Amino acid sequence: MTGVDLTEETIFTWGAPPLKFGAGASDEVGFELSQYGVKRVLIVTDPGISAIGAPQRIADNLRRYEIDSEIFDGVHVEPTDDSMNKATEYARVQGPWDGFVAVGGGSAIDTAKAINLLTSHPGELMDYINKPIGSAKVPPGQLKPLIAVPTTAGTGSESTAMCVLDILSMKVKTGISHWRLRPTLAVIDPLLTLSLPAGVTAASGMDIVCHAVESYTARYYTTFDRKKPEERVTYCGSNPVSDLWCEKAMNLIAQSFRTAVHEGDNLEARSNMMMAATFAGMGFGNSGVHIPHANAYPIAGMVKDYRPADYPQDEPMVPHGESVSLTAPEAFRFSFESAPERHLRAAELMDPRADKVDDPREQLPSVLVSLMRDIGIPNGIGGVGYTEADVPDLVPGTMKQQRLLATCPKTPTEDDIADILTKSVENW
Repeated sequence: MTGVDLTEETIFTWGAPPLKFGAGASDEVGFELSQYGVKRVLIVTDPGISAIGAPQRIADNLRRYEIDSEIFDGVHVEPTDDSMNKATEYARVQGPWDGFVAVGGGSAIDTAKAINLLTSHPGELMDYINKPIGSAKVPPGQLKPLIAVPTTAGTGSESTAMCVLDILSMKVKTGISHWRLRPTLAVIDPLLTLSLPAGVTAASGMDIVCHAVESYTARYYTTFDRKKPEERVTYCGSNPVSDLWCEKAMNLIAQSFRTAVHEGDNLEARSNMMMAATFAGMGFGNSGVHIPHANAYPIAGMVKDYRPADYPQDEPMVPHGESVSLTAPEAFRFSFESAPERHLRAAELMDPRADKVDDPREQLPSVLVSLMRDIGIPNGIGGVGYTEADVPDLVPGTMKQQRLLATCPKTPTEDDIADILTKSVENW
């Protein structure tokens, strides 16, 4: 080949599941699964979603297509290695299963991905966890059909090839990342989000924001070293296809996020946020996220006694969408110089009417802070119980997320991360 630098990457990858989107779409899960010839299905959900009846309605729908199902409602909100192992053991004992349906937020969908992986190819969870925490083993073959039915507008897990969890013994969040984990089909029904309380809507929506903005400002795919085919990873850097999805997600967020939080029964706003979550998932699920997500893992994993509004109060937790947003303004100040035009464009898409600030580096952070204040996100890591004295304990957890940090166009050092966390004790 002529004119190609064989030391630099020239190839990007992009993948997403088929989608079925719209009010009432969850009533068509039975038809969709019947196309795969399955006869026995495990429905994976959490107690809160089970209580509102959506999983049972799907089970009734499956029966019309002569598909037997059982509901497992033991998903832990913000899954852990312990909760995923318990869910997998339940599935193993009650199995075998021909397929799976995940009904819920990212917690339910990610747990279903882990169950599908570990029942299709028996092994240990840590075999598949990303390095350096786990062995990053590659799934050796196909998984069973998995239909993801999200009930929150946030993680985009219905369209990604990742599953995220807390490793309790290490007090750190990490994940499994491989294209085989991606759901077979995403069935997205905005009606399922109408009852979400404002606190959950706000937190999960900030996850969409960070997915879209981090992916859009990620290192461009051509700047990576060239990989062999077997070395290609799910996160390949920002690219022309992921950019399109992220731009559209940010546009939808600008139209509808505040409305979805403050007017929860507004179906148009709810529909737009569900679409934004899926579109952002199609972006970041291929290009990758960077510093805000890397920081989020120790922030969530080392939580002390913070209990967020509108979430289960039985144990301390920082919801994923909150944890990713708390250092985002400062993280984007840090990364600004690596891609100024991207940061400014993201700010414009997120809030077209925002006043221009004198310092261009402050444009995106100011847009984010304004949004976070409007929807009730805590004021920095101090708002969830951390102080400057905790920063040295948080930094190592961030530095373990090398898969994410490598996606930042300006690679941070330990000192950089410490500085970002320190300046994020308060955001306003």
